[in-house]
Amino acid sequence: MDTEDPAAREPVTLVDAHHHFWNLDQHHYPWLSDHPEPHFFLGNYDALKRNYLPEDYRRDSTAHRVMATVHCEAEWTRDDQVGETAWLTQVHAQEGLPTAIVAHAWFHTPNSQEVLARQAQFQLVRGIRSKPVTALRPDLMQRGLPGSMQDPRWLEGYARLQEHGFSWDLRVPFWHLPEAADVVAMFPDIPVVLNHTGFPWDRSEQGLAQWRKAMEVIARQPHVCLKVSEFGLKDQPWDYASNRRIVLEAIEIFGIERCMFASNFPVAGLRVDYDTLVRSVARMVSGFSAQQQKAFFVGNAARFYRLEVAA
Repeated sequence: MDTEDPAAREPVTLVDAHHHFWNLDQHHYPWLSDHPEPHFFLGNYDALKRNYLPEDYRRDSTAHRVMATVHCEAEWTRDDQVGETAWLTQVHAQEGLPTAIVAHAWFHTPNSQEVLARQAQFQLVRGIRSKPVTALRPDLMQRGLPGSMQDPRWLEGYARLQEHGFSWDLRVPFWHLPEAADVVAMFPDIPVVLNHTGFPWDRSEQGLAQWRKAMEVIARQPHVCLKVSEFGLKDQPWDYASNRRIVLEAIEIFGIERCMFASNFPVAGLRVDYDTLVRSVARMVSGFSAQQQKAFFVGNAARFYRLEVAA
């Protein structure tokens, strides 16, 4: 980053559309304790196995003006899907963060309707992230598996989002985006936001071509937005030039009016610190108008998640 540029030293005013908190001393997150994720997309994540709470987030983000934050479910033990929401509501009451919650509910389980109804009782909940069954690689894909996006019970659960006015946070590898597009096209009144820039993990020219094609398919659905977040790669350093290409191509595909900044902290902190992340993304989008940049960093997320933020 050009540290001689005065703009590079200015704080960025933002809404953080995706971050996590956890208290491992008090609550159970299997992936952070007794059931490690063997295929974690960033590789070794031992550094995440510590408490991450509002004071930690504020310390990480202190160089910038964070107007509001959206907490996305962090894989709290699935036998208590509403427990995380209740805890975060208490954290909000004490700390003022998070501003809103994307909670969890399985779509295909027998108690899906009950869990969604219970989540809807919490005023901070704006949407649901429920990860469908996906394949580790494109060549391993199978259609119609239980819990997949073709599972009739999964589709029944997904349809219930509309009853509660919930959005869906879509998190799948890019090779599943065409089938996700088929699903969201069936339910045009359920707002959708794709997480983590569609996971462009393969930065080869062939891999990027496949990612772009899949992104173009899902972007044809006008009610799908994009979180420009999480460019980290497995066992590789965070690279400005490579990530700039991803950001600008993703924004070109979706249009900046449907894109929002998100930090994915503390997970993204495995590869980059918060200040570098924010300033880097701000530099990447500096070619857009001031109004477009403000919408990208504040307005689009505030509109999607129905947040009250100062103009």
